[in-house]
Amino acid sequence: MFLGRSPQLKRGTPFSVLCFIWRPLMLRTPARSIVSVLTAALLLAPSSFAFDSPLSDQAVREAYFLGQRRDESLVRFFDKYTKYLPPPKTGPHISSIAFFTPFAVLAQLSSQHTFGYSAQQAALDHRDQQESVRIVVQILLTDSYPAYIPRPGSRPGSPTGFAPRPFSFWRNFQVQVFAGDKTLEPFSSSGEPDYICSEYGGGCTLIGATLQFEFPAEDFATDSVTIEVNPPEGDPVSVDFDLTSLR
Repeated sequence: MFLGRSPQLKRGTPFSVLCFIWRPLMLRTPARSIVSVLTAALLLAPSSFAFDSPLSDQAVREAYFLGQRRDESLVRFFDKYTKYLPPPKTGPHISSIAFFTPFAVLAQLSSQHTFGYSAQQAALDHRDQQESVRIVVQILLTDSYPAYIPRPGSRPGSPTGFAPRPFSFWRNFQVQVFAGDKTLEPFSSSGEPDYICSEYGGGCTLIGATLQFEFPAEDFATDSVTIEVNPPEGDPVSVDFDLTSLR
């Protein structure tokens, strides 16, 4: 099929002229059709992620300025990405589990920079890094899972001795992440003990721990994710995140 009106030719027009006249018309239509088909396919194709990924330049800029606020609006934003759990009857308290999308991770990173960190620098930092999802688990000690535990090796009948709970106690907690029917493995994981310290030189007391896991954003090509935490004592906990409600 040819678009446009056919040129009027005079009798005796050389063949070379015919080729010059018709060749552009023959090439123009297929190329235009191919571009139209590809554009329509891109517009109709569904996104692979329920949340924003990869982030556009505008999204990176918005995450930067959100993190720079450091006010109640930032707290409310992170609350949308966090599940808060009630204390258990026994065992440690899994107080919260957070699922930070690449947008939330970037906002958190921006909030940790105070002076001399610009939107341009944030864009450059993001450009050089793989987008990731961050999962944070907050653990609190309780009366039934306290900061001090019976000292190992105490003799029967002798006064019970106590020792501080090891700082690495968080290593006994198992965390699993499920996206659809797949169990995901983080490319990075870490844990740190949390303390409360006296202002008057009374030392510091262990109160819990914070666990952090990093996953490639591309692993979450689903609309929901389930996170399970199995403590060494007490009942396991499980939370679900609707990824379509997160940016």
